[in-house]
Amino acid sequence: MEGLSTVSQPVQQKHLGKKNEVGDIKQDEKLQVEQEATDEDQRVMAGEALDRRNIWEPSVYYALGKESFYFAGHDISIRESMDSYGALIWPGAIALCQFLDNNQQQVNLMDKAVLEIGAGTGLLSIVASLLGAWVTATDLPDILSNLTFNLLRNTKGRSRYTPQVSALTWGQDLERGFPYPSFRYDYVLAADVVYHHDCLEELLQTMRHFCRPGSRTTLLWANKIRFQSDLRFVECFKSSFNITLLVELPQQEVTIYQATAKE
Repeated sequence: MEGLSTVSQPVQQKHLGKKNEVGDIKQDEKLQVEQEATDEDQRVMAGEALDRRNIWEPSVYYALGKESFYFAGHDISIRESMDSYGALIWPGAIALCQFLDNNQQQVNLMDKAVLEIGAGTGLLSIVASLLGAWVTATDLPDILSNLTFNLLRNTKGRSRYTPQVSALTWGQDLERGFPYPSFRYDYVLAADVVYHHDCLEELLQTMRHFCRPGSRTTLLWANKIRFQSDLRFVECFKSSFNITLLVELPQQEVTIYQATAKE
């Protein structure tokens, strides 16, 4: 019996080795597919960013561009940068600006406390400020310099309230930096915050933090749907919020939602 046991043991180990090799190959193939999908998503975003750059006016800074808009009765000049996705203007922001400007009776921002998450260049916060809101624009620390520049440039002497700028990393230090109910807002604005990045869970957590059951805070979210991960986020979003579809723009592939937290 001992002899049979000694002979059979390496055979079993050999089969396990083959199984592990097959498993490793499958895992490698899965990782390769995921990486290819990630690379393709990045190429899509980079392509959109390049399209933005191609329409910029000449600038003294090689990496900077300028775009002009007219919203809320004012000319708005926005400085963009190729340094990061957050320093570019994306279609969701333009669509939500147009909606707010054209539907002031439906969404009255006058004297309302408004928070923008992922403010980027600040275009949406500028428009909200020009429409009479008390605005706090937030984004990652490395975005704040250009964001502050654009806000001050376009709202000084024009807006009812001076807009505020604050650093906010989704999902981090929310209770310490923005404790509830001390920081409660009438509206939370978000435009093109869902794209290929690794912080979608943290983004949803941040939305839930500011839009709590019973808070009467309304979330206005505009986004161009680009990837499968965007669609998955929409499903998770719908499970946490009562959703109203405000606008669908097929040509721009942008959807605008109004949402409040589920009780």
